Amino acid sequence: MTILVTAASGQLGRLTVDALLARGAAPSSIVAGARDTSKLADAAARGLRTVELDYGKPDTIAAALEGVDTVLLISGSELGQRVAQHRNVIDAAKAAGVTKLVYTSAPKAATADYPLAPEHAATEAVIAESGVPAVILRNNWYIENYAADVARAAESGVVASSSGDGAIVGATRADLADAAAVVLLEDGHLGEVYELSGDRAFTYADLAAAASEILGRDVVYTPLTTEEHVAALEGAGLPADVAGFVVALDAGIASGVLDVPTGTISRLTGRPTTTLVDGLRAALAESAPAAV
Repeated sequence: MTILVTAASGQLGRLTVDALLARGAAPSSIVAGARDTSKLADAAARGLRTVELDYGKPDTIAAALEGVDTVLLISGSELGQRVAQHRNVIDAAKAAGVTKLVYTSAPKAATADYPLAPEHAATEAVIAESGVPAVILRNNWYIENYAADVARAAESGVVASSSGDGAIVGATRADLADAAAVVLLEDGHLGEVYELSGDRAFTYADLAAAASEILGRDVVYTPLTTEEHVAALEGAGLPADVAGFVVALDAGIASGVLDVPTGTISRLTGRPTTTLVDGLRAALAESAPAAV
């Protein structure tokens, strides 16, 4: 088996490479792809083959797939372009005779109404139409996404959101990467659509409690209306379209799009997922300025 990890210079890609190696994959069996191969020097130093792979340049995709039978397609970050870019990878995978394509999608992508769902749903449809044997990993929200809220609360004592009491069954990137590694390495997952979520749901009220524990000070959750949230974001300098996007995501959370308590990560990996407090502590420590 030879596994290609796309976007291997990104956070999820790097952690997936780590997880593959930790689970016994030989370095020579992993190909790390990225638009800028200079960002893969650490992978090359560990014995991995590194390749240029740009979702927008089909020739680089075809070259990267030489000798590959298993692919992790980590979803792109360019909103509005992702379906076409993903299609390039899927078409190349089909032409190369790939026998397992694993795609990182989003929660309830095919059924929920929130801003990130349509491009993921469309990509899932392209994969189905292609006939390439595949596994869909619908990754819940990263716990790391909330580290900035905790950092701001160190001064303000407040976390604010228009997500109401909406539950998030999030997990750390490392947990999600480990689940991806299991699916890549094991037989028996083809055709599955896995909603990947942590072991325990949390709301913004729980986030405030976690921030209190981490910071050693009282932190409260302030629920906002949609209008209040937009005004706050624009007041902080966000453009109107970005503020609208963020608030639409919160509306999705309020409606339950992230409340998918499957426990699938822990079943796949054989261990509990990282707790909210531990995940936030690690994320804050990683983002803290280095001591001089």
